[in-house]
Amino acid sequence: MEKALRSKKAICFFILPALTLFVLVVVIPIFQSAGYSLLRWNGISKGIFTGAGNYINMVKDPVFLLSLRNSLLLAAASVFIQMPISMLLALILANGVRGENFYRNAFFVPVIISSTVIANLWMKIYHPSYGLLNVLFEWLGHPEWKQEWLGSVSTALTACFIPMIWKDIGYNMLLFYSAAKSISSDIIEAAKVDGASRVQIAVRVIMPLILPMIEAVTIFCIVGSLKSFDMIFILTGGGPMHSSSVLSLMMYTEIFSNNHYGYASAIAISVIVICLFFTVVVQWIFRKALKRFGSE
Repeated sequence: MEKALRSKKAICFFILPALTLFVLVVVIPIFQSAGYSLLRWNGISKGIFTGAGNYINMVKDPVFLLSLRNSLLLAAASVFIQMPISMLLALILANGVRGENFYRNAFFVPVIISSTVIANLWMKIYHPSYGLLNVLFEWLGHPEWKQEWLGSVSTALTACFIPMIWKDIGYNMLLFYSAAKSISSDIIEAAKVDGASRVQIAVRVIMPLILPMIEAVTIFCIVGSLKSFDMIFILTGGGPMHSSSVLSLMMYTEIFSNNHYGYASAIAISVIVICLFFTVVVQWIFRKALKRFGSE
């Protein structure tokens, strides 16, 4: 087996099936979309070449700019709200609390539940007449706080973000938890002997050692946010007045509702480019951080 792993021909043989599938399912469709993005095409008749016309129209489209802003806001919320909560829970569990296995599994339950189920659950919570949230405000004696959470321009986006962030906290928590548990207990014990508190161990020992995992989770959060579709589609469909629209949902609408296949392909390519840009930026930031902690 070791001899086979050292052989380049054997390695290529084992990689070839997965690589072929990846090229067929991912790489070729990306290049096809790039070609379609240069056409004015409804998906049926012959496309008309427009060059960069779709991209020019895209940057002038107020709905696209609003969808881009919403996607970036979701990415920021995932990084600066979801990740810290996940990290805090992971560090608490990795410290060896009573009922560690129970809490770890409980926090992960929303991850394995279908997004459709979770979206419908939160629709019931947000319902303006019998929703749990408005009923709670009524019970507390503040009926003026009641809102049509998914039907108001001012609250729809935030109302969509809350369940989306809540759903994936357990996934990120498990990644941080596994990374923290992989650290040698000798390192933790040495820090305790030196008089470090639990907070100091978490901030100055554990977090620097799991920076590669933090980098990976950051990329997952940003790319996942930019590709988000299902829960917003179910909760609001991008409304009202496009206030909760995101890039993937706008792309879907342009393809299946407006039959603008060329324009939708341009949006798809823009999502890929933005994801690649943020991936490179995050990797650059963490490369600097790793060098800094390595020098210390």
